[in-house]
Amino acid sequence: MDRVDAMRAFVSVVIEGSFSNAATAMQISPQLVSKYVSKLEERLDVRLLNRTTRKVSLTEAGTHYFQHAQQILSSIDEMESQLGGLQQSPKGTLRISAPVSFALKHMARLVTDFQLHYPSVTVDLQLNDRKVDIVDEGFDIALRIGRLKSSSLIAKRVAPIRIILCASPDYLKKHGVPKQPEDLKDHRYLHYSYIEMDGKENDIFQWLKTKNSKSVGDFQSNNGDVLVDAAIAGAGLVLQPTFIASEAVRSGKLNVVLPEFELDPMGLYVVYAHRKLLPNKVRCFIDFIEGYYGAPPYWDESID
Repeated sequence: MDRVDAMRAFVSVVIEGSFSNAATAMQISPQLVSKYVSKLEERLDVRLLNRTTRKVSLTEAGTHYFQHAQQILSSIDEMESQLGGLQQSPKGTLRISAPVSFALKHMARLVTDFQLHYPSVTVDLQLNDRKVDIVDEGFDIALRIGRLKSSSLIAKRVAPIRIILCASPDYLKKHGVPKQPEDLKDHRYLHYSYIEMDGKENDIFQWLKTKNSKSVGDFQSNNGDVLVDAAIAGAGLVLQPTFIASEAVRSGKLNVVLPEFELDPMGLYVVYAHRKLLPNKVRCFIDFIEGYYGAPPYWDESID
């Protein structure tokens, strides 16, 4: 029995949810998939899957084996893809999904530089703050910002994303500068619709969560640029990533508030589906974007 093939069969059953679906994905018969998994369990002398007529589920041992098997297969596929791509220039259309504000401010130069290195790659960049389904919607790559939870997708961290609370000098002069998080209750807050306030963050998040649930007359939007512009105009306090707000802070249009209570950084991630062989155009883009924005990112320069 080929160990790698057996490992692939087992992982496919787990991801696809059944032996028949795994067989379709691997383009082999369900009987062969079942044989691979059974032989794998015999060799390991442990049950990896609980089987019923309706579904399969992982045993405790299967859960541990699945995690390691994914890593091993990913390394094998990456090695094969890199070796296979040594003599191939990447080409074709690369479909990318990216957050609106980040893409508008920081992706035009990235895509331009990438295509200077790989002129045979056509880039189709779609902007959407919604969490797209990469596979179902036909994307090769998605850029996501946040703290990613476990999933079947592969995620690679590209850069840290700082989140700062700020307001215009005129607003702070008129309404006062908050000294402690509890002072936020007396201020107007410009709320970003997509930001997650799960109660597990620091004091700033807790106060803004409470205020957002009780306050009337505040301003809410699903676009951070609009909120930053409103804050510059004196509308209130805004909590936004530095890749949006840093230019206004550097120019003095916004002042950072409660810097000693700054949230832990989030991350900018490049996310892609787990595939048997990673297309060369995808691998080249992942390698290209790694380190492209700097460490720390250039938008954080001169931001205290």
